[in-house]
Amino acid sequence: MARKQFKIIDKTGIHARPATFLVQTASKFDSEITLEYKGKKVNLKSIMGVMSLGVGQDDEITICAKGNDEQDALRNLEETMTKEGLAY
Repeated sequence: MARKQFKIIDKTGIHARPATFLVQTASKFDSEITLEYKGKKVNLKSIMGVMSLGVGQDDEITICAKGNDEQDALRNLEETMTKEGLAY
C-alpha cells in the first residue's frame, strides 16, 4: 500500500471542481484509492464521498492506494493536486 499526506492550500478547499479532477484521475487506475480526513475514509473514485468530507483550506488529508498500479496512481494524483493549486 502506498500513502501520501497533503496539506490543502486552495482557499475554498476541496470543492466541486477540484473534487471532480481528483475523482477523474483516480478512476483511471485499477488500484483501490481512498481519501482519509479526520478519521473518515472515502473512495476517491466517488464524487459524493469526496464532497461529503467537507475538506477546507489548511486541512491535512491522506491518500492511500492499494493495487498493481498504486505508485502511478499516487504520483498522478499528486501531479493533479499541484497543477490545480489544491495542495502540496
